[in-house]
Amino acid sequence: MSGEQLTREIGRSGVKASAVGLGTWAIGGWMWGGTDEAESIAAIQTSLDAGVTLIDTAPAYGLGRSEEIVGKALAGRRDKAVIATKCGLVWHTQKGNHFFEQDGKPVHRHLGRDSIVHEVEESLRRLGTDHIDLYITHWQDPTTPIEETVAALEELKQAGKIRAIGASNVNRSELEQYIETGSLDAIQERFSMIDRQIEADLLPLTIANGVSTLSYSSLALGLLSGAIGHERVFSGDDQRKDNPRFSVANRRRAKDFAEAIRPVAERHGASIAQTVIAWTLAQPGVTFALCGARNPAQALDNARAGTLRLSTADLAAIDTAISAQLATMDG
Repeated sequence: MSGEQLTREIGRSGVKASAVGLGTWAIGGWMWGGTDEAESIAAIQTSLDAGVTLIDTAPAYGLGRSEEIVGKALAGRRDKAVIATKCGLVWHTQKGNHFFEQDGKPVHRHLGRDSIVHEVEESLRRLGTDHIDLYITHWQDPTTPIEETVAALEELKQAGKIRAIGASNVNRSELEQYIETGSLDAIQERFSMIDRQIEADLLPLTIANGVSTLSYSSLALGLLSGAIGHERVFSGDDQRKDNPRFSVANRRRAKDFAEAIRPVAERHGASIAQTVIAWTLAQPGVTFALCGARNPAQALDNARAGTLRLSTADLAAIDTAISAQLATMDG
């Protein structure tokens, strides 16, 4: 490992951040079996200490819980972090489209101007800051024109409340509309060794237009970390409990894959998870890799991936293992 944390720019915004980012969905507790606040704060602070500056959160992660924990962790250290948070999943209004229920509250997809203005103030309060570095539309709202949404985001940018504009969970048509506005700096999409759809439909557009891509679920909810055995039991509201992706057969395939790439990892003194993250960051068009952590050990392991540089031969060996072990994974 080089010892230097890889950093990249978010689109053409001038905002630079570590290529490895800390994703805080699990820290919010929802769909992850609860949260331990002290451990979560320690994980965030460990990430910062290890050179990870990009901290990604969202109001929907525990109905504000994740943002509140991030705010506590960054108290007195705000200048060390590049905060990405989101808008568009709301429970203060029933405008837009109903999406899901969380803690008995209906959550809607809504990206109208008034809603965005309300949301940003709530996020700033929970985060304990006066600006958000990257503000992302979380899920798209078919009831609101993208032009209206972007106009509201531009107002916030002009007011100094946000520094860069992003969109998440977009299809090709929506991405084209965002790009047409000339305001889009980044997209955030699911991408991993076993979720590569965006290589065909989205990444060619982002590459051509200077738009950054933040991958989420870079470790496929932990399946590719090398740490989840076939005997693991998921409980409570953990989303992996009934997810066919986490079948015993798939976990065995993931374990076989980990063993296949272990020689690459060991040559670099790296873990399997670090090697997977480094591979992700080496893919064309993937600018940042968001990786969840719920304790300092996980956070430190992920952070070290930002110092790992894989050779062309390493990448070829990993691609061979993907084809042999992961291509048949179902779910």
